Amino acid sequence: MVNLITADISDSAGAQAILNAVRKRWPWLKHLFADVAYDRTRLLDKAAFRDFVLEIVRRFDREPGFEILPRRWVVERTFGWMTSWRRLVRDYEARLNVSKAMIHVAMGSLLLRRIAHA
Repeated sequence: MVNLITADISDSAGAQAILNAVRKRWPWLKHLFADVAYDRTRLLDKAAFRDFVLEIVRRFDREPGFEILPRRWVVERTFGWMTSWRRLVRDYEARLNVSKAMIHVAMGSLLLRRIAHA
C-alpha cells in the first residue's frame, strides 16, 4: 500500500489517516512500528482506538557510530531500493498520483526481478 500526502501535512497527521486505511485493508493487523517522529499523543490515542499496538523505535546514543535498530532498517532498506530508480531519487513529479504510480512500478520491478532470479 502506498499513501502519499502533500508536504504541508505533518507526519503525525498523515499517519492518522494511514491508520484508517491499514485497518480497512488488513483488519487482522495488530502491531505497528513507528519512528520517534510519530510519538504524539493524538496518534497514539487513535492507534489505541483502532486496536493497534504502536511501538516507537527509538535510537540510543550509548555508543558512537552506526548501530542497526530493530525494524528501522526495513524502512531504510526499502527507501534504498526505491532510489535505484532515478525518477524516485528526487521529487520530480508535480502530481501525487504520478509519484504513487512510479513507486508501484519500481517496487513491482523489484519483485519481478527477485522472482525471476529465485
